[in-house]
Amino acid sequence: MPFRALYDAIRLKPEAKYAMIHCYGGYTTNLPLEDLLREGVLFAHSHDGQPLTKEHGWPMRLVVPHLYFWKSAKWVGGIQFLDRDRPGFWETYGYHNYGDPGRSSATPDPAGASPPLSGR
Repeated sequence: MPFRALYDAIRLKPEAKYAMIHCYGGYTTNLPLEDLLREGVLFAHSHDGQPLTKEHGWPMRLVVPHLYFWKSAKWVGGIQFLDRDRPGFWETYGYHNYGDPGRSSATPDPAGASPPLSGR
């Protein structure tokens, strides 16, 4: 199911700009709605007509191809919509929101700009 189809079927408060994806086992991943609404982002429960295996994210996997699958969470159990960004599992350990291994989310860009939080 494309994330856009889910988004179009629900009514969010206007202040909702981010989502926290909650997964079984306590894992979370944070994403701006702007990234979730991009072409190709989807929730998958099967692949090639077969249910996902547990190793590949059964019962539901979020697929976010434009973020190098960094945010493609397995074992999705829920979504929380937020008015501001909150760190997901890896971000609480200092990892960059967009999977840049050279920077933490708190490390300034070499050109002097702050790391993106909106996907732009």
